[in-house]
Amino acid sequence: MDILDLIDEIEDIVEAGTSVPLTNKVMVNKDEIIEILREIRIKLPDEIKQAAWIKEERDRIISQAQETAENILNDTQQKLEQMIDKEEVLKIASQRANEIIKKAQLSADEIRNGALDYADELLYETQERLKELIQMLNENRKELKNISEGSHNETK
Repeated sequence: MDILDLIDEIEDIVEAGTSVPLTNKVMVNKDEIIEILREIRIKLPDEIKQAAWIKEERDRIISQAQETAENILNDTQQKLEQMIDKEEVLKIASQRANEIIKKAQLSADEIRNGALDYADELLYETQERLKELIQMLNENRKELKNISEGSHNETK
């Protein structure tokens, strides 16, 4: 059961709770709610692990892009060294090598920027999901606190 299911379960318990007449309060089984909250605490690290995985994936993509760029640059360098036989060939080779290096650098920059954008988007989505989960948890805690205060006030 994931965190959202557990939160839905808390909502179901609150909705099914016994209404206190003339108030907006509901009585619920405290132990049942606390048990679900414990499960949520256990599951939260999974969400955090997912965010860590996204960060690792971003780093892997960036590393792969840099490795690709280095390979392109190394290949270009090797081709350049092979072409240095005659002076005229040297000039042509140097011009072509510079063009290839520029293209390789542009390609590497595009790959790197794309990887960064992708990783940033994944991190943003995970961050927003975690914000929603935290907000729901805070609201549920507030409701539980209000219910608890309401039952204390009724016993007086």
